Amino acid sequence: MKKLTSFLLLLFFCITTTFAQNINLSNVEIPNILDKRSDRIITHKGYTVSYNYDWKIPNWVAYELTDWEVEGEVPRSDRFKPDPMVPKNATATTDDYKYSGWDRGHMAPAADMKWDEQAMKESFYLSNICPQNPNLNGGVWKDLEEQVRELASQKGKILVACGPIVNDASNTIGENKVVVPQAFFKVLLQEENGKIHTIGFIYENKSGRLPMSTYAMSIDEVEKITNIDFFPNLPDNIERKAEDHVDFSKWTIKKQ
Repeated sequence: MKKLTSFLLLLFFCITTTFAQNINLSNVEIPNILDKRSDRIITHKGYTVSYNYDWKIPNWVAYELTDWEVEGEVPRSDRFKPDPMVPKNATATTDDYKYSGWDRGHMAPAADMKWDEQAMKESFYLSNICPQNPNLNGGVWKDLEEQVRELASQKGKILVACGPIVNDASNTIGENKVVVPQAFFKVLLQEENGKIHTIGFIYENKSGRLPMSTYAMSIDEVEKITNIDFFPNLPDNIERKAEDHVDFSKWTIKKQ
């Protein structure tokens, strides 16, 4: 009986390990919104966006970043313009941001899209942009973006989903009433030796500079705050295990 039990346990371990090593990560980065907000899915070359017609900003932006994409050399575009796939009556314009005191903050960073001219151009669509505190945009948010590129270089591939957190849609800028978020989230996923690891971050939309670990949390915690289900296409047993805690050792940049 003991031999049979040991055999069954070994068989179960082999099956689950093999299953984990054969996870299909195609489109795993695409989140699922759990409430009734406006939600138009638009796919561009370098990223997918859930656009909110009411807020004039994205609900989320998701993409895969690989080591070879990080090495791209396409120059920065700097030509912000409305997304041609968003109706004119539902888009922000560059004029909305003028003299507002808020930066045009990228969700999918331009520096993550330097692998392709079209991807670079589309990263400046206003469907990928939110009003962002200038100190945040050029400070700790930028630090996190650079950390993600370093991770992609070292790990080979990182799945990314990020976006605004809106608790009060009454604070707006410009003629088109572009909503100013209260905070921003970013969630990351990597696969290593057949195991899935995740981490989340939330930054208030204000000035400040604290250690990156201060903003880190589990995916489960980010989901409760955002009302968004991240990485929903993972098998349920793997998603539950990967999202309820953070192994910080898997998200540390290795010094060269």
